[in-house]
Amino acid sequence: MSAEFDGLTALVTGGGSGIGLAAASLLTDRGARVAALDLDPSDAPASVVRLTGDVGDFHSVSAGVAQAVQELGRLDILVNNAGIGAAGTVEDNSEEEWHRVFDVNVLGMMRVTRCALPHLRESPHAAIVNTCSIAATAGLPQRALYSATKGAVLALTRAMAVDHIGEGIRVNCVNPGTADTPWVRRLLEAAGDPDAERAALEARQPLGRLVSAEEVAHAIVALASPLAASTTGTAFEVDGGMAGLRLPS
Repeated sequence: MSAEFDGLTALVTGGGSGIGLAAASLLTDRGARVAALDLDPSDAPASVVRLTGDVGDFHSVSAGVAQAVQELGRLDILVNNAGIGAAGTVEDNSEEEWHRVFDVNVLGMMRVTRCALPHLRESPHAAIVNTCSIAATAGLPQRALYSATKGAVLALTRAMAVDHIGEGIRVNCVNPGTADTPWVRRLLEAAGDPDAERAALEARQPLGRLVSAEEVAHAIVALASPLAASTTGTAFEVDGGMAGLRLPS
């Protein structure tokens, strides 16, 4: 197993399930010491520092980051993964829902990064990886609100990358396609015909299947690695070819 993370530490938000859990587990396997910040971190591996926190609340974030640094001794890597979904057209979600999803998906990322930056500046291998989505660049049906937040995450990633490049902090994001995560499974369960809905989601990705959380985690870890020292301001697509491929009809 690669040892490029030996001696390094990482904080993963949303590390209690799905992509965040997979990323926290893989970083641990690769030698990093990891803290997982989540509303419910109980499913994070026993080797991970489990922190309960809400990215929608600044005081919770501030306390969580401080505790992570206290437990780990330093902070080298931040994985901004916590987020929530939303389904519907631009008129289907209430204004309150628009505020709530932006507060978690975009402002939550800002809160965690703002608290982590003073510690990342002290690291010789500082890296931030944001979980974005193919929804940031592809027009997906019934995802207006979610897509708007992920478009903001993509723009924020590039702005952060240029703002902090002089401080030695690399910032990148991963754009997953539709992934087999708890949120997607809940979405399928709520559909009128879950099997048909799953088949439709699989069919729109050229590989013909959903992306796995572990596949996205490998991309996150690759971008966080010191071996990617010249990579910053990029969006790494893990989408089964959805962004750029058009299969023959």
